[in-house]
Amino acid sequence: MASAPTGRVDTIVLIHGLWMTPRSWEHWVDRYEAQGFRVLAPAWPGMEGEVEALRADPTPIAQQRIADIVDHYEAIIRDQPRPPIIMGHSFGGLFAQLLISRGLGAAGVGVDPAPVKGVLKLPLSTLRSGFSILRSPANRHRAVPFTADDFAYAFGNTMSRSDSDAAWNRYAVPAAGHVFFEGAFANLDPNSAAKADTHRDDRAPLLLTTGGADHVVPPSLAAANAQLYRSSRAVTAYHEFPGRSHFVGGEPGWEQEADYALDWAVEAANTVSPNVVSEAPRR
Repeated sequence: MASAPTGRVDTIVLIHGLWMTPRSWEHWVDRYEAQGFRVLAPAWPGMEGEVEALRADPTPIAQQRIADIVDHYEAIIRDQPRPPIIMGHSFGGLFAQLLISRGLGAAGVGVDPAPVKGVLKLPLSTLRSGFSILRSPANRHRAVPFTADDFAYAFGNTMSRSDSDAAWNRYAVPAAGHVFFEGAFANLDPNSAAKADTHRDDRAPLLLTTGGADHVVPPSLAAANAQLYRSSRAVTAYHEFPGRSHFVGGEPGWEQEADYALDWAVEAANTVSPNVVSEAPRR
């Protein structure tokens, strides 16, 4: 188990990703709360409904935009009495980076994070994972269905098909096409909402992680994202979990990733001085 609250950090804000809702964090919330942390897992603005309701009426999903989502979480974070740990998965990991770039949080963690603007090449597996969205420009304005087959490739590739289908049924919702297009084509937009200040020296420590078998954010993509911070003197770390997929919410062994992320964030927030670069602590 990860460390209990110590020092100045006692709150964690969890940000879900594309194709998901806060339900995707249910195991992480229970694990972190059992150790005494106050855990907030707010939905993207307008997506407060349950998985089943959002499948029945995906209109709130189609309305999502990166800038609105990040502003929504900024307001939540600024409302906390002390800076929290900001932890996001997939596109939530992109949002965590943008929030840290704004000077928020005591520490940030991008779990299998979608990259900020500046990563120039998307791996084929990433493009295939999002093909149901990218195949039609009209999907930019839609909530795009996420089928069991889509989930099996993007999230369930290390699981049996029956387990993957069960996870799809519990967690998956249609994708916000506009958000995916904003991320995928960020480098073509001079005013992209996915742009972070990767050179900032006075931001909170940041950890980026990924799984060795992740089809959505494979190691080459996550490592390229981490490299964007190389000119910053602020703490930046990268860690890969061999054989793990994009489904950190329920893939067997998710506890290791949850504990590693929290241990790193708590240690970094409480002990790392500004402008000192360090490697992620080993378990």
